[in-house]
Amino acid sequence: MKYLSTRNNNLDFSFFEILFQGLSKDGGLFLPHEWPLLDINTLKNRTYEELAIEVIHPYVSDEISKNDLKKIIDDSYKERILNDLDDIEFKPVSYSGLETGNREKVSYVMQQNQVKFVLSSPLISGTDISRHIDRHGDGVKDISFSVNDAEKAWKETTSKGAKSVIKPKLIQDSYGEAVIATIQTYGDTTHTFIDRSKYKGTFLPGYENIQTPNTDISTGIIHIDHVVGNQPDGDMKKVCEFYEKIFGWHRFWSVDDKDVSTKYSSLISIVMSNENENVKMPINEPANGLKKSQIQEYIDFYNGPGVQHIAMSTKDIISTVKKLKSNGVQFLPTPKSYYEDLSNRIDDIQEDLDAIAELGILIDSDEKGYMLQIFTKPIQDRPTLFYEIIQRRGSNSFGKGNFKALFESIEREQSQRGNL
Repeated sequence: MKYLSTRNNNLDFSFFEILFQGLSKDGGLFLPHEWPLLDINTLKNRTYEELAIEVIHPYVSDEISKNDLKKIIDDSYKERILNDLDDIEFKPVSYSGLETGNREKVSYVMQQNQVKFVLSSPLISGTDISRHIDRHGDGVKDISFSVNDAEKAWKETTSKGAKSVIKPKLIQDSYGEAVIATIQTYGDTTHTFIDRSKYKGTFLPGYENIQTPNTDISTGIIHIDHVVGNQPDGDMKKVCEFYEKIFGWHRFWSVDDKDVSTKYSSLISIVMSNENENVKMPINEPANGLKKSQIQEYIDFYNGPGVQHIAMSTKDIISTVKKLKSNGVQFLPTPKSYYEDLSNRIDDIQEDLDAIAELGILIDSDEKGYMLQIFTKPIQDRPTLFYEIIQRRGSNSFGKGNFKALFESIEREQSQRGNL
């Protein structure tokens, strides 16, 4: 393939020459001498990577072989997916995609200590994942639970009224077998029960292990503390009753608009927890205010109920936040006035108060101790999903005393977006 200039048809440049020139020296744009023809029938049911190869290759075939182009595209696509958790220093441990026989989506399992995220992206349109992204943007599709018996968990929950999404399914490979089953919860969010008791692989059958250098890149994140779900006005009670009826959970903690409000907005929240209180899921809904609350902003841009944020625990929040900031993670700012009487409000704080104030970390206490927390800005352009970093020193609180400062910080961000 040779290229000419829109100002000189007699020029005859290679792809590499136009790549590095950008514009023709005569000020014209580069165009191919002949436009390649593609048979649309041969492009049907192709993955994004396969389409890219077929469309791009005619333009670069003189300089880049099809095999080399495939490697470039594959590497670029993988890099884009992995970037989502790079800043938080998660390590890729497993992969599922074309090479493992999955023709619908590519998935990477990212892990740090006890936290595992599965990042998925569609390979073709019309799939469950692609429809979810079309409707909601990037977000949490599934909250999974490790169980001793996935089939039993599915039978018990569906017999109580839960909607089945995937019936119990045995999956196998050379590392053993696992059983998975999925039910519907609020909005388009699902819960998957996973029984890995007879599986010795890194994640699940259908995933191949990723060999990474044995280096310590941890930022100190240990496990998931809680997962927060936002609901439209009036739906919170119904969702809480779902977890009470279907899972047998109880109400662990709650706040209402009398506890949590600013000049403009407020919320109502109930924390649902399992019997041993290791699993906690706060359920929020907006309350009436002078202007749009951050809960309603989420509902508007996520196009319905969904996971608002994921809280991850650490034993040293100062060290963790410093590492995350150095990696480029952006946190919501806290006004300096918040720290003026902090030592009078909360006794025996063991952490360096100057470091806490410099990093913008919030502190709250209850009768059992205190907790420290900080929230990232939304991880994408849509003001939806974000992360929380939390350290507990005895307290079971969810930061009731910090909600006003948090809301005011979020409202400043909302105002900049024109959504307050």
